[in-house]
Amino acid sequence: MLHTEVLAGLVVALALIPEAISFSVIAGVDPRIGLFASFTMAVTISVVGGRPAMISAATGAVALVIAPLNREHGFGYLVAAVILAGVFQIVLGALGVARLMRFVPRSVMVGFVNALAILIFMAQVPEMRDVPWEVYPLIAGGLALLVFFPRITRVVPAPLVSITVLTVITVGASIAVPTVGDKGALPSSLPVPGLPDVPFTLDTLTTVAPYALAMALVGLMESLMTAKLVDEITDTPSSKTRESVGQGVANVVTGFFGGMGGCAMIGQTMINVRVSGARTRLSTFLAGAFLMVLCIVFGPVVSDIPMAALVAVMVMVSVGTFDWHSVAPATLRRMPLGETGVMVVTVVCVVATHNLAIGVVVGTLCAMAVFARRVSRVVSVTSVADPDGGSVLYAVTGDLFFASANDLVTRFDVANDPDRVVVDLSAARVWDASSVAALDAVTAKYAQRGKTVEITGLEGHSARIHGTLSGEPAAGH
Repeated sequence: MLHTEVLAGLVVALALIPEAISFSVIAGVDPRIGLFASFTMAVTISVVGGRPAMISAATGAVALVIAPLNREHGFGYLVAAVILAGVFQIVLGALGVARLMRFVPRSVMVGFVNALAILIFMAQVPEMRDVPWEVYPLIAGGLALLVFFPRITRVVPAPLVSITVLTVITVGASIAVPTVGDKGALPSSLPVPGLPDVPFTLDTLTTVAPYALAMALVGLMESLMTAKLVDEITDTPSSKTRESVGQGVANVVTGFFGGMGGCAMIGQTMINVRVSGARTRLSTFLAGAFLMVLCIVFGPVVSDIPMAALVAVMVMVSVGTFDWHSVAPATLRRMPLGETGVMVVTVVCVVATHNLAIGVVVGTLCAMAVFARRVSRVVSVTSVADPDGGSVLYAVTGDLFFASANDLVTRFDVANDPDRVVVDLSAARVWDASSVAALDAVTAKYAQRGKTVEITGLEGHSARIHGTLSGEPAAGH
């Protein structure tokens, strides 16, 4: 419904302002740079992105990556890195990097979501330290409104009601608490396009390229993971390739407007999709448009919004984002230990590094190791001796690859077996060079004792890979 999308965009815009200012501080740039980036990212991605209702803006992950470049070389180099990162994302998107997302296991996805919920909550903690005592009842009141107002009506989003009520109370009663205005000055005009103030030389390119590539990868991973999460929440598909290219286009546009770049924001996306119920591109577009209108037209009013109101909203987002089912005792009892371990590793890595990309990569590698270990145990080797004692048949069952084939030689009684040995692989699959090498080692061990080995039962892919890599076409196929 139209009013849902409009109000969702307004709520997200309000929540974006302090976040964008905070990320500007992390990147070491003027607060207006983060606000401009959030405006251009949201408006551009609403048109070119592949996941409707997802919010992209200036983010902490991107700010952390490019902060050293800004510190060491200046703002012009940061802008150049943002534009180059966008080009990298367009190329990676066109090459189909989004397809790699299918290799991210569910346990890593759950860990990613839970870590994100923890990070969103942790980001609010500084706003609750060393503050006037009035902040705490305001946060409690905001949380109460967020919990109970939806039971009265969902026509108006609870976060908007909470922010409005708390602002009216603090302004009307002249309560001195930290406000949005304390975070930094809001822009008074729209950004203007221009080229980055850097020398266009090879030296500049080699300086910014590593930062640009890191930003491109972090931004893509965070955006694609968020898109996957929104797919699950809304039960609708999205084009990950279009989203990858769209992120690149949005960053290029943002760079030319002097912004600090960004990617998908999971906290604001959760406000938009889960809390406010938005489902279309309109909410994303309006989030960016309202952001500039609020800053330029209603700057003094927005500056008076107490941070307590936004803290309450983000705490509720944190609670709603966390997958409580994943840590329920009944779930933990049913879930294999390896799966739970992967989820915990992902959470710990993300929370420790404040980098979602690192957590996802480490978690995925751990999941692969767990899977390889589990599969390696399902290979069995059974022997049947010929009644006349002239030969022995070994039946191999399971998937042979680097993890399961390592100890294959030890499963054969080379010393005591008769002169003729048949290895039946009709119930096995040969996957890689390691398993072919293991089979060749078995053959070589027997050959050293003057015994012959016949490998049978190989078909299709297994036969092809064995024939290609061993140089000895297997018999029996």
